[in-house]
Amino acid sequence: MRWPDYCLLRNILGILKRAAGKVIVEERQGGAPANGIIRRAVEAEWGALLGDVRGRLVERRLAGMSFTVVGTFLVLVFHIAQHLPGGEQFVSRAGVVRAAQPMDISLLRTPLSLFVPALDLPVWGALAQVFVVFGIAELVLGLRMTLFVGYAGTLAGTFFTRLGVARGSGHLFHLPAWFAQVRDAGPSAAVVALVLCVAWRYRAWFTGVTVVVMMVGEAIALPNLAGLEHLAALAAAALIASVDQVVRTFYRRISEVIPQVSDLAVF
Repeated sequence: MRWPDYCLLRNILGILKRAAGKVIVEERQGGAPANGIIRRAVEAEWGALLGDVRGRLVERRLAGMSFTVVGTFLVLVFHIAQHLPGGEQFVSRAGVVRAAQPMDISLLRTPLSLFVPALDLPVWGALAQVFVVFGIAELVLGLRMTLFVGYAGTLAGTFFTRLGVARGSGHLFHLPAWFAQVRDAGPSAAVVALVLCVAWRYRAWFTGVTVVVMMVGEAIALPNLAGLEHLAALAAAALIASVDQVVRTFYRRISEVIPQVSDLAVF
């Protein structure tokens, strides 16, 4: 039911290949070399991002991804635990969030819910998502921003479910009452939020728009709770990314003005 969540990473990696392929076909008709087109397409979309990732990996190595390594290990541990006798109940109490739970319990469990994979899907999907997306985000956004975006994306999905279940059947965004008993989206809500924030930071607009379109398509084609929580996570991520852009622009301009003010003060 949530298989599209685990196809997210594969689809993101195929975005540039498809986009570049279209350009290659057009350019080949005019005699342009294919390799140069691919290189320019990748450089335009991901060049700055890949450069920063490579530089910080060289500088800090896996120490720059320490949280990601721990998180990936937790996904594996939870996967193994919930398939052991009595393990599903333990994992459910530790990190599974449902809208039917009291708010304080949901808030306490949400940090670990980022690393609880789905019971009925292969664990490699969650491991790949967390390691690749969380790893890139931790390297380029920093640990605090990565934690904030991941936590906010997951909470946005949970609050959206609570709001939808609480509203009457005649209201906008009403959700069936049984949605309150469904497990939250797990790592995938945090993943889509982080992908959008990273794409926004590095102006990888094609990647960001494609992820949004994919999530909207998932919510329409497979109308389940996970798809709706992904949309809520994207909305939260867009808000965070826009505020982050405003704040970063403000401080950049201030840093450009301060030296001039200091020079005037000296005279």
